[in-house]
Amino acid sequence: MPEIHVVRKDNRHLYESYFDPYFRLRHDIYVKQRKWMALDRPDGREIDQFDTEDAVYLFCLDNGQLIGAMRAVPTVLPTLMSEIFPYLNIRGPICRPDVYELSRVFVIPERRGEHAGPRVETLLLTAIMEFGISIGLTGFSIVLESWWLPRFERCGWKAHPLGLPHMMDGMSVLAVLVDCDDVTWTSQCNQSGLTRPTLTWQGLERVRRRALPDIFLPPAAAFQPAR
Repeated sequence: MPEIHVVRKDNRHLYESYFDPYFRLRHDIYVKQRKWMALDRPDGREIDQFDTEDAVYLFCLDNGQLIGAMRAVPTVLPTLMSEIFPYLNIRGPICRPDVYELSRVFVIPERRGEHAGPRVETLLLTAIMEFGISIGLTGFSIVLESWWLPRFERCGWKAHPLGLPHMMDGMSVLAVLVDCDDVTWTSQCNQSGLTRPTLTWQGLERVRRRALPDIFLPPAAAFQPAR
């Protein structure tokens, strides 16, 4: 099964070799494939002002190859929603330590869809929920295309629209706030048939994290009689 690694400023040095491929994949996917030409850069890397040292990345690795990723930015800092798309949130900017903004979610084309194990897209969505509850988040803000909403519903995510959809480059786009909680993560693990947590915290052993709900004990172990 692919591994999903948490990458932040504390352990970024362990993943430096992945960042050039990561930014090039973003350029391939968002500029070349999806035609978001405003993101085009002559060096073939898609990097924006939110790729700071405070951004957290989830890298999905399979035998050392980067096959998917997502970015999370604390909303107490500038975000896509606060700086680029404030009109999508009729309630005003979200600026809370318990909410991170998710963006740049992708899986390489040859690994999309059903394969031998859980879908890579589903693994990423499960992993970011695990990350959130591990560090005490209560939600994720996201600017997304409307077609993501049925996908979120299928995987058990509770997405609350923050405003009306807007047409942008021929796409319907809106802002949502997604609940981050134990129930959603547990539901995703059960749907995917996961038997262990999905995240690898390499080099982050000292990062303070709350204990995850113990949902992986087999029934016999969970109800072992006292002796």
